[in-house]
Amino acid sequence: MADQKKSPSVTTTVKLTATTKVTQPEKRVVFERENYILFFLGIAVITIGYLFMAGGKSPDPNQFYPDQIFSWSRINLAPTLVLLGFGIEILAIMYRKKKAQ
Repeated sequence: MADQKKSPSVTTTVKLTATTKVTQPEKRVVFERENYILFFLGIAVITIGYLFMAGGKSPDPNQFYPDQIFSWSRINLAPTLVLLGFGIEILAIMYRKKKAQ
């Protein structure tokens, strides 16, 4: 082991002049603050829609209550809110702030 020769280390120095610019690539965030706000708003609207769809507890599970099952909020409002929430989610993904020039 003592007979092994160490290889000389090679170092390279680069001299930068005043005119040389070192540019680093710009780190760009995929989503901005507005996108996240829209994202969470869409999730809230979807959750509210599913809560309307679930409805309340029936007083007697052996009795059929058509006015609760086929209510306007379960048939019309809840699916509309869910679809609206998914539309907000698509908007949150596609939204891009206009750059001021």
